[in-house]
Amino acid sequence: MRTPLPREWLSDKLSQDHVGDYKPFQFVDGEGVRCSLYVSGCLFACEGCFNEATWSFRYGRPYTDELEDRILADLGHESVQGLTLLGGEPFLNTGVCLRLVTRLRRAFGHTKDVWAWSGYTFEELLADSDDKVALLREVDVLVDGPFRRELRDPGLQFRGSSNQRIVDVRASLAAGEVRLWERRSDAASAFEQVERRALI
Repeated sequence: MRTPLPREWLSDKLSQDHVGDYKPFQFVDGEGVRCSLYVSGCLFACEGCFNEATWSFRYGRPYTDELEDRILADLGHESVQGLTLLGGEPFLNTGVCLRLVTRLRRAFGHTKDVWAWSGYTFEELLADSDDKVALLREVDVLVDGPFRRELRDPGLQFRGSSNQRIVDVRASLAAGEVRLWERRSDAASAFEQVERRALI
């Protein structure tokens, strides 16, 4: 596994604007029903990574207007809670991710949330390049830190190893320190709602 110095890995020098996959209407990449974009390219090289093929910045296919239009249309479905960015490393693909999230905010404001998985920690992102900070500020929930095989725990929610945190980004930015995300207790998840409907 590699660990970068601040501003060592720059998206504009590395990204090829490729995506490995797009999966709409997912239940596993965050809370609720989600549209998940897997961007290509990652330098962390975590041992035991679940998606090693996306380490290459040329893996998959170029990100296109047509794909972006499809994602926005899927996000417009009333059952979809939001967008998930993972990969690959979203913060090494800020050209793609910022473009998509900017359009999402223009279309939906904050009625749709944005989750992201990153090998960077919240603190590392804040100390890095302007594009990384800009993307971080558009994210609602960040699962941060590299996957560490020796700390793997299959019982953890939304993360693979115990060093990783589920960060409430907006609350953390407001507080000036990390605030962990907590599942909303005032409403059942979309998946639980679907399960209940199936039983009725």
